Amino acid sequence: MPPRLPFLVFCLLQPCLSRISILQAQLTVCRSIQDLQKTVQKDEDQQLVELKSVCPNLIYDLRYASKNNFVRQNMYPARTRTTYLRKQPALALKRVQEELQSSGLGIKIWDAYRPYGVTVAFWELIGDERYVANPAKGSGHNRGIAVDLTLIQTNDGTELDMGTGFDHFSDTAHHQFRALPVHILNNRALLRTIMEKHGFKAYEEEWWHYSWPDSIRYEILDIPFAKLKKQRS
Repeated sequence: MPPRLPFLVFCLLQPCLSRISILQAQLTVCRSIQDLQKTVQKDEDQQLVELKSVCPNLIYDLRYASKNNFVRQNMYPARTRTTYLRKQPALALKRVQEELQSSGLGIKIWDAYRPYGVTVAFWELIGDERYVANPAKGSGHNRGIAVDLTLIQTNDGTELDMGTGFDHFSDTAHHQFRALPVHILNNRALLRTIMEKHGFKAYEEEWWHYSWPDSIRYEILDIPFAKLKKQRS
């Protein structure tokens, strides 16, 4: 039974979960380093890049490797200290960081690559496509092309005020929500402008979420962080 779901709710969800399982079976999911390597041999842009290997000054606050997240439990192993994007978005993020540095700003990463199995667990907990990806489709995070981030002051690591925290599931986090102080709207606009300048696309319901275009080009991955880290070392 999915965690934290009362028995009655679970029973009501069963038909929906069964349909999702059928659709999941139709997805192509890469679950091994060896299969990923074969894909990279054909197209080097499919490579998963550890972000600090190209952006050494990034700050990580990987929320799902702790209990400091909306489900209040570790969704990644607690010792996870690495995160990844495909080659092109990783290099684009490097360009974003380089441009920000001239203004005394930097980037804090909350999440990037997310194994597909975690997306399934989120759906069983939340089941709302506005805020978690439907595993029947997979997500940009599963494909290694989506990143959750904010801006910080590089001198002391202070986050710029964006009006809400990460994974704040309300209208207040939407880009179109305008009932906020001007400095917050300006901070959100700064993040969106620079991310879109370097090729990312904003997600309208979450000011922190950006993805690389042409998602269908990238296969869904379900490779654990430990295996990716071992491959890198």
